[in-house]
Amino acid sequence: MGEGDKVSNMADKAKGKAKEAAGKAVGNERLVAEGKGDQVRGDAKQAGEKVKDAVKDVLDR
Repeated sequence: MGEGDKVSNMADKAKGKAKEAAGKAVGNERLVAEGKGDQVRGDAKQAGEKVKDAVKDVLDR
């Protein structure tokens, strides 16, 4: 996984956690849901990158 991708995925997760916390603090369920969605998106992108890396490793043998 490229370092830029790793940073981007972590940024999505951090942004999501911040949105979720802000939403909980002000009682905004929509913001909480958006935050959770951002976190899931970051996790999914990270998983996709790991799969690509695994395939690349197998093909490079």
